Amino acid sequence: MIVRIMTVCDYEKVYGLWRSCEGMGLNDLDDSKVGIEKFLCRNPDTCFVAEDEKKIVGVIMAGNYGRRGYIYHTAVDKQYRNRGIAKCLVENAMSALQKEGINKAALVVFSRNKAGNAFWDKMGFTVRDDLTYRNKAFVEMVRTDT
Repeated sequence: MIVRIMTVCDYEKVYGLWRSCEGMGLNDLDDSKVGIEKFLCRNPDTCFVAEDEKKIVGVIMAGNYGRRGYIYHTAVDKQYRNRGIAKCLVENAMSALQKEGINKAALVVFSRNKAGNAFWDKMGFTVRDDLTYRNKAFVEMVRTDT
């Protein structure tokens, strides 16, 4: 098992992994190859994949805007879960963010994603009940939630 920087060449395999994971929220714009490529260009050192014999079995995307880090689309293939892969990916992403001078990271998990929420609790991420998450799309996006 190796963990390495994610590149746009990984897109098809990563997208397939995301689609296979229950509770993953995707949309046709931000999560398109073009959208992911833009994110990777802006955050070239903070997104990672885990590979087992050249098969991508895990992924994490992390980025920042100079003040705070954000984690997106963390996923591990169902057949590879409970082996510490997600934890390793998170540790790599957090370390990469810290190297960029980021001291805090946030993420969003669908409330219905029980496994995801349990994982993030275990990783020490706390729920913020004092915030209301708000969103405004500039263009209409098609959700492809699984």
